Amino acid sequence: MSPFPHLAAFQAGDEVLPQKVLLVENSRTFTTLVREAISQRINLPVTVVSTLAEAARVLESEDGWFMVMTGLVLSDGDRDTVVDFFVSRGLPTVVVSGVYDEDLRKRVLQQQIIDYVLKNAPGSIDYLAWLVQRLERNRRIAALVVDDSLSARAYAAGLLSMYGYRTEQAAGGAEALEVLEKDPGIRLVVVDQEMPGMEGVEFIRRMRAIRARDKVTVIGLSGSSDPTLIPRFLKNGANDFLRKPFSREEFFCRVSQNVDQLELIGTLQDLATRDFLTGLPNRRHFLEQGQRMLPHLRQQSAQVAAAMVDIDHFKHINDTWGHEAGDDALRAVANAVSRHARPQDLVARFGGEEFCLLAPGLSADEAATYFEDLRHRIAELDVQIAGDRLKTTVSIGVCLSAGAHDETLHSLLAESDRRLYLAKAGGRNQVIASG
Repeated sequence: MSPFPHLAAFQAGDEVLPQKVLLVENSRTFTTLVREAISQRINLPVTVVSTLAEAARVLESEDGWFMVMTGLVLSDGDRDTVVDFFVSRGLPTVVVSGVYDEDLRKRVLQQQIIDYVLKNAPGSIDYLAWLVQRLERNRRIAALVVDDSLSARAYAAGLLSMYGYRTEQAAGGAEALEVLEKDPGIRLVVVDQEMPGMEGVEFIRRMRAIRARDKVTVIGLSGSSDPTLIPRFLKNGANDFLRKPFSREEFFCRVSQNVDQLELIGTLQDLATRDFLTGLPNRRHFLEQGQRMLPHLRQQSAQVAAAMVDIDHFKHINDTWGHEAGDDALRAVANAVSRHARPQDLVARFGGEEFCLLAPGLSADEAATYFEDLRHRIAELDVQIAGDRLKTTVSIGVCLSAGAHDETLHSLLAESDRRLYLAKAGGRNQVIASG
């Protein structure tokens, strides 16, 4: 069970997550800087109070609290009282102190406290904003702890739960591989080396056959002093290594750093494969994925429909309403295309006002109905422009695969583009398909 009961709803599958941050501190300058930093980085609502009495009042009168950042010098509570106040309420809590006290730091971190931050240290404001963002994102990430020792496994899983992760556990490598197969949402794995049946290095080697580095980050653990162990972990697919025993702070920093890097990889992949304006996959992604898709469909003797979709009179929209209105129209059409597409379909913004689709498994009649429904969905759109409504239509050219061995993605798109030209020449706002 999570040390923080308020996370249970999310961990049970509830998509509604608490969002509000409570900042308890009597320095106006500090609270202003922290609130602005959080707003700029993650845009979460921050409520500021300066006493435990005020904190109690807002916590009892409002719902939706995500976490607390609190100072230890308050007018109505000493250090221990402040910490106990929030820990007893099950809220993820970060303690902020103006003076470094090693004994206090150790005592605080022995409790269910996320972190102990020295507020006057260089970069502390930025670190606190990053910390809030990291904890907020963790709630959408699943982690797996693999260790044959029940106590060690529970300790690592408990720390991850405290940091907001949804955690799963496995007592060995074979069990862990089964968990990974069943739960594609796992993005972080923490695995011990010394396990009977399958050591950690061997587990990672097998795991990498089903989960690539850009999908799951792995941290190896071991109490062994063997100098060859770290390179063995890293060469077989681990992202990082921690030697037992480790401190809570080191564990949190290593985990956070590796998850940050995993998210950065995802961001870079999105930038390379996604159209910035519409959010759809871009031309490059469409061509790469389409070239992979066609051979598989051909082996299954599955027919595929390739379509080019072009917004009618788009230049007129830009010239009459302005380029911002043109962007709004592109986003509206992109959203309609995305909503219309089935899970097995491949869609993209091909460039300018053109979109393309690959829709497998449709007969000629089904393809005609499918794309006619898409044309009708777009024709019904109302794009709000400066208090007025903009109506737009599209022309669609469709080519149905004949299943020929020498048929390529390029030839399908070329034929669908020719059909699109016929639809434009024939009056626009229509579908012309082969077949």
